[in-house]
Amino acid sequence: MLSCKVTTVGASSGVILSEKAMARLKVQKGDTLYLTEAPDGGYRLTPRNPGFERQMAVAEEIMHDDREVLRALAK
Repeated sequence: MLSCKVTTVGASSGVILSEKAMARLKVQKGDTLYLTEAPDGGYRLTPRNPGFERQMAVAEEIMHDDREVLRALAK
């Protein structure tokens, strides 16, 4: 289990991640991380934007279902 420390950053709070945690998340300094609610009531920290992933899933479904319409529009 990896741990991190909450610290003061100006008038806010921040989390300090170890190099090992950053490597496992495949992130580097300056990247954006997202907190998502977990089914067990906790939170998960992820480098992926869950909203974007849902939008891409919908887009892929539309592209599959309306393939012929999109081809006609592309001409």
